[in-house]
Amino acid sequence: MTKYKSPLSVLVLIYHQISGKVLMLQRNDDQEFWQSVTGSLEEGETPYQAAIREVKEETGLDILVENLPLFNCNEAVVFEIFPQFRYKYAPNVTTVTEHWFLLAVPNLYEPKLIEHQAYQWLSAKQAAELTKSWNNKLIIEKYLIRDKFL
Repeated sequence: MTKYKSPLSVLVLIYHQISGKVLMLQRNDDQEFWQSVTGSLEEGETPYQAAIREVKEETGLDILVENLPLFNCNEAVVFEIFPQFRYKYAPNVTTVTEHWFLLAVPNLYEPKLIEHQAYQWLSAKQAAELTKSWNNKLIIEKYLIRDKFL
């Protein structure tokens, strides 16, 4: 039996609490695609639990051990799945509901990449310009660019 990804996901915007620089990750399956931490919920998992798990899986950072402040934006957007990624979802699933989180970190750490091939710490403006994902761009603009970080 084929296991498909859930159409419920999280996006965790990781940024440096002093400079506002944003951590952007380069996908393994599309070298031109840079994004924040994202991932689908697993069965029985809440969005908050998924955000903690995905940050650890994608960057090696353990939010609970480090006692970091994961902020639930209490916002979700619905987006259309890019055609090249639809094979990961059940037939006829074309959209995902994505829950947003913010994670301020005290230093520009070097993530342990497993699911991505490269990373960059960029200004919020550069990060918003780099991502192909309108929803990733929107969370950066809403919470960092329109705030104090440019």
